[in-house]
Amino acid sequence: MSNQPNTPLLNTVKRPADLKRFSDAQLRQVADELRAETVSAVSVTGGHLGAGLGVVELTVALHAVFDTPRDKLVWDVGHQCYPHKILTERRERIRTLRMKGGLSGFTKRSESPYDPFGAAHSSTSISAALGFAVARDLGGQPPEGSGDAIAVIGDGSMSAGMAYEAMNNAGHLGKRLFVILNDNEMSIAPPVGAMSSYLSRLYAQNPFQDLKAAAKGAVSLLPEPFREGAKRAKDMLKGMAVGGTLFEELGFSYLGPIDGHDMDQLLPVLRTVKARATGPILIHVLTKKGKGYAPAETARDKGHATAKFDVVTGKQKKSPSNAPSYTSVFAQHLIKQAEADDKVCAVTAAMPDGTGLNLFAERYPSRCFDVGIAEQHGVTFSAALAAGGMKPFCAIYSTFLQRGYDQVVHDVAIQRLPVRFAIDRAGLVGADGATHAGAFDVAYLSNLPGFTVMAAADEAELAHMVATAAAHNDGPIAFRFPRGEGTGVDMPERGTPLEIGKGRMIQEGKGVALLSFGTRLQEVQKAAENLAAKGIVPTIADARFAKPLDRELILQLAADHEALITIEEGAVGGFGSHVAQLLAEEGVFDTGLKYRSMVLPDIFIDQASPADMYAVAGMNAEQIEAKVLNVLGVTSIGEARA
Repeated sequence: MSNQPNTPLLNTVKRPADLKRFSDAQLRQVADELRAETVSAVSVTGGHLGAGLGVVELTVALHAVFDTPRDKLVWDVGHQCYPHKILTERRERIRTLRMKGGLSGFTKRSESPYDPFGAAHSSTSISAALGFAVARDLGGQPPEGSGDAIAVIGDGSMSAGMAYEAMNNAGHLGKRLFVILNDNEMSIAPPVGAMSSYLSRLYAQNPFQDLKAAAKGAVSLLPEPFREGAKRAKDMLKGMAVGGTLFEELGFSYLGPIDGHDMDQLLPVLRTVKARATGPILIHVLTKKGKGYAPAETARDKGHATAKFDVVTGKQKKSPSNAPSYTSVFAQHLIKQAEADDKVCAVTAAMPDGTGLNLFAERYPSRCFDVGIAEQHGVTFSAALAAGGMKPFCAIYSTFLQRGYDQVVHDVAIQRLPVRFAIDRAGLVGADGATHAGAFDVAYLSNLPGFTVMAAADEAELAHMVATAAAHNDGPIAFRFPRGEGTGVDMPERGTPLEIGKGRMIQEGKGVALLSFGTRLQEVQKAAENLAAKGIVPTIADARFAKPLDRELILQLAADHEALITIEEGAVGGFGSHVAQLLAEEGVFDTGLKYRSMVLPDIFIDQASPADMYAVAGMNAEQIEAKVLNVLGVTSIGEARA
């Protein structure tokens, strides 16, 4: 490809073991070439850029010093793993990142032995690495053998409690374990909280200059007998008020901070700890997200996630749209609710931009709370806000809300507190694949007593559901909406609260009724147009609510039609299952009704375009049409018209 950089040394690297024949100076050149190759690849595919650029030198150093895949290298979250993939026998496929049939955008066990543990959510790496270390010492023997365990965790991921649970356990067990704290002062958004403040205090005016001499001084001590050298390094750094007391209290030996872009620091430190460590060690590495690529370095989010872009300018190649995104509609209408009601507030877990709450924060900073990567805390915090008389909107992606489910049950549902859950990224999300799909929220919320669960069929419906949630004070309420652009419908100036538990008729027909829940409604309508050409005019209804169900609407559809089909962007156990329960309890099946439920299949669907993913799921217009013909027993147009 024309944009591929000149990478003579990198071209000779087929696997990490090849790095061991290079001098330190050559490893620095490999890092430079690896950075250029990463930028080039992501310009073609889009994806997570800034995090990977920040760990290029660290990636090269780790693979040059350790013996992967025998040594288990666990990347937290995994969105910084593109340079790692290039070095681990996947360079030829790197321009298939996040595409159908291509490489995953995260680490994935089934993809490569160099990915010992899959990750796409944060703060799991230390737990996983500790598990590998214990398995090693207990005699576990994976195919490539047992070696060291290394976790690379970002400072943002250190805001989650799971990281501390793992460190506490690791310190107690005392196993040989390496934790690299990749401290770039950013996770997805600028991090918040006491942990980030603690790490920030480790910096002088410029960590890559003022701390450089101190870090290099520590390195010069390390080749001496390890215990004495480490003690002197630690004491020196503590004397400069940059010590790791917190980590030492958790049972780790602490080393750092060191410049994560300086091979003269990284390589000696890693080589020494590999040779001499006996217990758990935390190595504090300072990096810059987006390092070495100016458009990423200057971006607000340091190039966290990007569409395809021009390498020279950094300008993203996005198709223009006439429809607003669902996320922006949510944010704008939440602001309108906040204008009218000073009790409305918002909570996000390290995703202000992704959830649109950055717009809310600009307008109402005192009523917007970013709790860090801490969904459990965010849910309970929201519950107490509600108990204290506020109207919290807890905006969390469907796949991330799973991490706070215990709190949803115990702290929200059982106490019947009116927390408003704004569930973004509902359904299949495309390039991020199975780990980020919003497949389960309808099922895991609708089974909770007292919960109200809604799904927006389009962006106008979303505006009404924001208003509905704001007006709802009788227990918890959730509304879900997908990633991406709306459908282009006319938008109301302000949303109007919906009647709880009431759906709406879209089209009157006969024979078969299609009851949609969520944005598959557009595909349902396309299917209906195709069916009309065959002489079949189905009834179409938008359920709006999975809980409480619109009993009157559902029972009427069942009574008036030969067949009833529900369609939803969720797993079995959700809306369709609740409809089936209602029909069974009311004895409707005894009347001969043909009932079918179209849900996501019982598989995890790999990354592709959303349309391709829904095709795999069997939920696009053509497949809805086929389902109708099948349930009616129609095989030809003539039969349909007869």
